[in-house]
Order: sequence, then structure tokens, then C-alpha cells
Amino acid sequence: MARYIGPRCRLCRAEGKRLFLKGDKCKSDKCPINRKRMAPGKDPKTRQKKQSEYAVQLREKQKLKRSYGLMEKQFKLTFEKALRMPGKTGENLFGLLERRLDSVVYRLRFATSRSQARQVVLHGHILVNGKRVDIPSYQVKTGDTITVHQSYKTNKVLLAALAEYEKSGVMPWVSLDVDKLEGKFNVVPQRQDIVDMADIREQLVVELYSK
Repeated sequence: MARYIGPRCRLCRAEGKRLFLKGDKCKSDKCPINRKRMAPGKDPKTRQKKQSEYAVQLREKQKLKRSYGLMEKQFKLTFEKALRMPGKTGENLFGLLERRLDSVVYRLRFATSRSQARQVVLHGHILVNGKRVDIPSYQVKTGDTITVHQSYKTNKVLLAALAEYEKSGVMPWVSLDVDKLEGKFNVVPQRQDIVDMADIREQLVVELYSK
């Protein structure tokens, strides 16, 4: 599956908001959003005119897609799956995105960003219900147990990522036993529980794909 390999800070600058793509850097003074750097591209001031309805919807989709580290084809497939599910499409979409294994690993503080979590999964450092899973898009189910492989438990990157657990804990839909480095996916989160995505207007994404 294709992935974005360009500069991640450029994506945040393009959207004009912090997407938390680079872990601790996003919370530091080095973040380009904190430094109020202009959007990338030639003469961005000329693009600051009133946006069309389509442009607003597109930007909302790009923010959501980039926050979870997906490429267009993968994101659209996820949307189409959410569309086929009963209930509100926007809420279903968030549920599917949060059930991705790389997203769960990130929420459990086993990584400082989703891109780092993706790499941890790809390298085979994560077990789901005792079995090694190296597919970042794997859909975790309610009650699944996510464990760090024994060979990775002393890794400096993991230990540095876990420092965030001491500061702010984990999201309410997952739980973590930090001594065993074992987490559990308790329930598919409700839309209002995903507080770091509160400014995303998923209805605009639904409207964009409905055209």
C-alpha cells in the first residue's frame, strides 16, 4: 500500500492546523504552526480569498485523511465501508479509523505518532490476542488485547513514547497495563469521545463523497 513520504510539517502548514504527525515536535516551539509559518506553495497570500463550498469540503477531508495517515484510495475505501454500515456515516467513519491497529497502538502510547505506530506494527512488534499482526489497517475488535512483543519491550523509542502515558493517560475507549505493556480495546468510541478531532466536521466529508 502506498504511503506519503514527504515532509509532514508541510501537511500541517497546508491545513493551517496541528495534525500531530511528528509526535513531540508538534507540542514544542519548533512546530511551524506555533511559529505561524505561511502555507506552502508559491505566493500563498493570493490563495486566501473566500473558498467555494467544494474547497471547504475538500480541506475538511484532507485534514481527516492526513491526521490518520491514509492515502486517498485507502481513505475512500474506508468511507465506502462506513457508508454501508447502519447509522450515521460520519460516526461510522471515525469508528473504523479508530479501530485501525496503528491508531490503537498510537492511542495506547506505544508510539508518539500514527506514522511511528504504523512502523512499529509493520516491523512485527505488536501482538493481537497473542498473535503477531503486521498489518496497520487491521480492524481491532471490542475486547481485543494488544501486547508489545517481548523483544521490543526495552526499546528506547517505546519507553520514550510511554512517557506521555504518565502525563495524560490514554483515551477512554482503551485501557493500558503499563507494567505488562498490554492494552485492551474496550469499545468503539463515540464521536464526542474523540476530543482531539473535535474541530473536524465529518458531515462535510460525507457531502463531498456524496456528489
